[in-house]
Amino acid sequence: MTNNFLTTIKSLKLIEGCKAAQLYALSSVGATASTSGSGDAGGSSRPQPPPPPKAISMRSGSLYYPHAAPSTSGAFVPEPHLPCGLPVADALEPALDACLRPVDHVAALAASYRRVSAATSSAAEGGGEGDDLCDAYLEQHALFQSMGDARLLRRALRAARVHAGDPHRRAVLAAWLRYERREDELDPAPPPLAPCTATTPLLECPRAAVFAGVSAGVDPVCPCRRPYTPPLPAASSFSEDETNDLWFIIGEEEVACERSSIASLSKPLNTLLYGGFAEAQRDRIDFSRDGITPRGMRAVAAYSRHGRVNDFPPDTISQLLAFANRFCCDGLKAACDAELAAMVRGADDAHSLIDVGLEEASHLLLASCLQAFLRELPGSLTNPDVSRLLCSPEGRERLDAAGNASFALYYFLSQVAMEQDAKSNTTVMLLERMSECAERPWQRQLALHQLGCVMLGRGEFEDAQEWFEAAVAEGHVYSLAGEARAKYKRGHKYAAYKLMSSVVGEYDEPAGWMYQERSLYCVGKEKLADLSSATELDPTMTFPYKYRACAMLEEDKAASAIEEIGKVIGFKMATDCLELRAWFYLALEEYELAVQDVRAVLTLEPGYMMFHGRMHGEQLIELLRGQLQQWDMADCWMQLYDRWSAVDDIGSLAVVQQMLSREPGNSSLRFRQSLLLLRLNCQKAAMRSLRYARNSSLHEHERLVYEGWILYDSGHRDEALAKAEQSISLQRSFEAFFLKAYALGDSSMDTESSLSVVQLLEHANSCASDNLRKGQVRIVHDHFHGFLFANCLCSQLIVLQAYNNMGSIYVDCDMLDEAAECYGIALNIKHTRAHQGLARVHYLKNRKQAAFDEMTKLVRIATNSASAYEKRSEYGERDAAKTDLNTATILDPTRTYPYRYRAAVLMDENKEEEAIAELSGAIAFKPDLQLLHLRAAFFESMGDGASTLRDCEAALCLDPTHGDTLELYSKASKRPEPES
Repeated sequence: MTNNFLTTIKSLKLIEGCKAAQLYALSSVGATASTSGSGDAGGSSRPQPPPPPKAISMRSGSLYYPHAAPSTSGAFVPEPHLPCGLPVADALEPALDACLRPVDHVAALAASYRRVSAATSSAAEGGGEGDDLCDAYLEQHALFQSMGDARLLRRALRAARVHAGDPHRRAVLAAWLRYERREDELDPAPPPLAPCTATTPLLECPRAAVFAGVSAGVDPVCPCRRPYTPPLPAASSFSEDETNDLWFIIGEEEVACERSSIASLSKPLNTLLYGGFAEAQRDRIDFSRDGITPRGMRAVAAYSRHGRVNDFPPDTISQLLAFANRFCCDGLKAACDAELAAMVRGADDAHSLIDVGLEEASHLLLASCLQAFLRELPGSLTNPDVSRLLCSPEGRERLDAAGNASFALYYFLSQVAMEQDAKSNTTVMLLERMSECAERPWQRQLALHQLGCVMLGRGEFEDAQEWFEAAVAEGHVYSLAGEARAKYKRGHKYAAYKLMSSVVGEYDEPAGWMYQERSLYCVGKEKLADLSSATELDPTMTFPYKYRACAMLEEDKAASAIEEIGKVIGFKMATDCLELRAWFYLALEEYELAVQDVRAVLTLEPGYMMFHGRMHGEQLIELLRGQLQQWDMADCWMQLYDRWSAVDDIGSLAVVQQMLSREPGNSSLRFRQSLLLLRLNCQKAAMRSLRYARNSSLHEHERLVYEGWILYDSGHRDEALAKAEQSISLQRSFEAFFLKAYALGDSSMDTESSLSVVQLLEHANSCASDNLRKGQVRIVHDHFHGFLFANCLCSQLIVLQAYNNMGSIYVDCDMLDEAAECYGIALNIKHTRAHQGLARVHYLKNRKQAAFDEMTKLVRIATNSASAYEKRSEYGERDAAKTDLNTATILDPTRTYPYRYRAAVLMDENKEEEAIAELSGAIAFKPDLQLLHLRAAFFESMGDGASTLRDCEAALCLDPTHGDTLELYSKASKRPEPES
């Protein structure tokens, strides 16, 4: 069987295709054999690495691993059955973050909060907001990028949109908000400038962005939802009262006008017709050379009498606009601008009117045209005319002259371009325009750093170094990592090492990325020491784990390698780490486990390419088919049930992906996939699965349920509740009642509503699921005991969750016996997570030891679950709790409760410095609201007012409405400064 597999691999010529990469692996290892102290600061003849495949961009999760050459040292030798050899540890390289990354996140967040507060105060005192507040929130958005919290990023964008003071910025930020939410749209997606639906956020409304009036705030009523007002009667109906005492001669035609009406359009026209000019004495004036047609002049006459332009076609309004600019007719220009802007209903209209807007500096029209292009990103960037306008220096100058070029515009465009292809010429040009629009220090830092990152990815190392140096000169310390990387790529390894060593030595509390970057330029124990320091300071960085795992594999420690890479997978579903572990399993011929990880990768990124972009994951699975045990759908359900009971989320994901490869249109499976992804904090992939479920549903009542879940997860709970009720009216189903229970329970949870939720869940359990349970599932209950028949596994999984949720609601209502009954039913049918709920019931009944023992049962099954250890710590004595929380931190260093608990214990023991250090260690890599608030409270109790204010400001930057922090901040602000 192995021979057949090898033959298949050879037929694809993958092994032969990897031989060139193996040559690089030899030369790169040889080149790095010298110590960091060897003077290689001068020009080096070391061969440069081949560029990665085009399929990989700077943001791609795919790995680019040159492969191992044959070893003669007795280390691990790659087996011939591997499709692409093995990754080489010394050839691994972490990606640079293409965002602002301050050395001290807390200080940067605090400074950002102060800037927002100052801009808010200034706006309140001046009676207007201007653009300072909008720019301050955009700066917050840039700071939040390095934290990777989508909720914070969206909140900053929303705040910037609220405080945008002109139509251009409102249109840009509204389009950006819609772009970030594009995956929430249901198929078919509405046209870009279509009127809003009931669930469209007001801040994304295209009409509200352009026609919001003079207020920079948000109109509480969306223009799309205002009552229709019929237009006034046409101008021709007023012809009886018209008087003509002035004629404009254009060519051979005369256009009759009223002198006083024309003169009222602007001061220049008033001076012309009533001042000391010869035209004031004439009743016929020659306008043949003023660039207007007789039709256009008749329109001017009509507007001067009736004040409307909505009766005219676009070409006539364009003439009116040009006339208004020539004679400074502000009212006419505003009317024409608004009318033309309202005519832009899509990209075609924008293409036909953009030149008029540019030539006449028509702000509303330009904002509407830009909005049409921005709402069709990224596709609109492939249009040559749009690309020329947005990307070229000449295009930026034209937009700037018309008042529609801004940093916000190019910030948005460059982010989109980098997501699509960070190495493209389009990306480079947009970043260059962004740097030209940068006025504030943070804007210049961001633009210059991102240019350096893009140039580095393109292999233009000298240019990359120059851009990074420019960013450093603006004050962005993290760009020193890029400068060092560029020097290393140019062959100056020792110079790179010296640079990063100086960075590490400059700070009393170096950041983890400093050690990680320096590790690239040293070898042996020194390299491992730096990587160890990097992990200690920032355990969320994946590169140290990957390097150590590959190094272990090279030393023939495959089990240790898998354990090492598993550490990061335990708390971070990173596709590159899953791919690496699959690679290790392949080396050990553990094909089932390898395919499990590959399927998990494909669930997160369906188009993922394995082995540095050479092979799609599905293709690898197909090649390994002969090595795998074949399961039919019944076997898959059994496997899914076993993995769910074993709290194996990755295994469950893999089984569901395998089932969907057989039944891609199974909407119920897609729904269950989304639930698993939500449990793993993979929000984006979960929403994608929900959309697939909705789009593949064959029945209206099913579609309504999935639309409801999409609305629920997007924050539209009332609309989700309405969808559930609409679905129930069509057909009573488990899923519809389940959705209604969730939506109702999330809105209000008093005792009465809680019991209503319980009743809904009971209705859900009494219904047969439309797709999977019908004809397949029977559940027999004998009070506490549930018996599963062999064919009932498909929907049993979600029923288990329903009983678990019922138990939680009963606990909230203080109905502990009923809660225990629900948890017992769930446990009898192997819903392992119900141990946690039953433990809570024991604890509330003052049976603390029983609660601890119940959680121990969960811990024995979910041995790698940080949440299980964390929950068990609540029921143990202090020493046992500390042990559990230490284990939880090892398994998932991003969970904040263990740090807060340990810090509180240290504070109780009057170990103030140790308590602060415990919190500071976590804050250094995860600036969390609760951690910052607790440290601020500690500082306040120690009398350190400055540190208290700083931490409060940083916490309020993350959540300006946090009540406890606001109270502490007010108290600290009123405290008098200590006398020096």
